[in-house]
Amino acid sequence: MSFTVLVPARLASTRLPDKPLADIAGLPMVVRVAMRAGRSGASRVVVAADHASIVDACRAHGIEAVLTRQDHPSGSDRLAEACEQLALDGDDIVVNVQGDEPLIDPALIDAVAATLAAKPSAAMSTAVHAIDSLADFMNPNVVKAVLDAEGHALYFSRAPIPWWRDGSSGGAAPTVLPSPAPLRHIGIYGYRAGFVRRFPALPPAPVEATEALEQLRALWHGHRIAVHVSQTAPGPGVDTPEDLARVRAILAAAPAD
Repeated sequence: MSFTVLVPARLASTRLPDKPLADIAGLPMVVRVAMRAGRSGASRVVVAADHASIVDACRAHGIEAVLTRQDHPSGSDRLAEACEQLALDGDDIVVNVQGDEPLIDPALIDAVAATLAAKPSAAMSTAVHAIDSLADFMNPNVVKAVLDAEGHALYFSRAPIPWWRDGSSGGAAPTVLPSPAPLRHIGIYGYRAGFVRRFPALPPAPVEATEALEQLRALWHGHRIAVHVSQTAPGPGVDTPEDLARVRAILAAAPAD
């Protein structure tokens, strides 16, 4: 199985300015992400950047990068342009690794690619892991997923789903987790390159706007999303200065990573 990893990277960030270039153990964050992705089975890892400074930082460390437009409304649009620039075939598998995941597990990247390759009826793939905390289950910032019998996504939501009717009293919040454990969505995606090109042109779904979850557009238009169930939670991403400090501490304690 051959696949390409694309790492979208946008310089502007309201919570962490110049986030892709933030130093983590001597390397720009986006470079560290690409290097981690390079440990996967990907045949190619390419950063899709919106600014020349990101491209320059990548190339200085031997990372392939392409410069995309700055006015893309979403990462999916940036991926679509990158697929065009790289002249990827419509059936080629692309894994989207976010540029703020410096601790991404290479095995997870491989699993997302393999899941899509094994499901020819699916246009996308992604990953989930079991939730073991009631607080996470109730947290709207933790996206939950429900799957069908064949491992395709039925729905994603910020709400606690599936709702355990008998686990609460009178509609109150549950005091224990449902069984089997609910599933937390992991923000990594596999695509067929042809679908990446078509996706930005799909009209946004009403439910997508309600939940603020872009992947619901694919489901709303009838496209299937194959899901890998990971046995472990992913490493922490970087959205804020506090996240950055936490990841720096983790890598300082384990410099080989």
